Amino acid sequence: MQKKNPILIILAGGKSSRMGKPKGLLDFKGEYWLLHQINSFIGNDVFIGLGYDSEVYFNTIPWLKTAIEAPVNYKGKKVSVLINSQPEFGLFSNLQNLLKQVNKKQDIFVLPIDVPLLSEQEQAKIIATNNLIVIPKFENKKGHPVKLNALFWKSLLDIPIDNNEARLDVQIKKRNASEITILNVSDASSIKNLNTPKDWLEFIAL
Repeated sequence: MQKKNPILIILAGGKSSRMGKPKGLLDFKGEYWLLHQINSFIGNDVFIGLGYDSEVYFNTIPWLKTAIEAPVNYKGKKVSVLINSQPEFGLFSNLQNLLKQVNKKQDIFVLPIDVPLLSEQEQAKIIATNNLIVIPKFENKKGHPVKLNALFWKSLLDIPIDNNEARLDVQIKKRNASEITILNVSDASSIKNLNTPKDWLEFIAL
């Protein structure tokens, strides 16, 4: 039986202070970066977590606001949007906010907006790998998207957001090594962090 694709969770709720503008609205070959990320996913279901710059996103891509009320079909993808009311607590609060709405039986891909989604072939390899947690690694450096099985990620909902362990990396480190697969990939995209204009210019020049 073919393994069902996970849900892609895109975390795009930060301030983007070093970039100077919302990262998801950067121009990538004539397309907004957020839309490119959606289009690059081999699955069908996408959840986007917005926060600080939500109104800027809505003014630029109006259908994102519609996707708060009900999923919007965008080029064959079913896209849902949620706004994190506590963006000051960072990525984990955004992730928790999204997980409350996700099908509790589904695996998920967790992808910060500033990490390019790796190739379709490498996505498929991650999906085919069975474990509670699957982390891609390129040249000895761990990256994204991290695949989380529902048996693991449901436990993240129980962590108080103001707890000093309210971080995904901390929660992963607490698991047994046998529950984590570190998967070698050949796509360097998984370890890129597009945080500054310099990072972005170097990336689009590739």
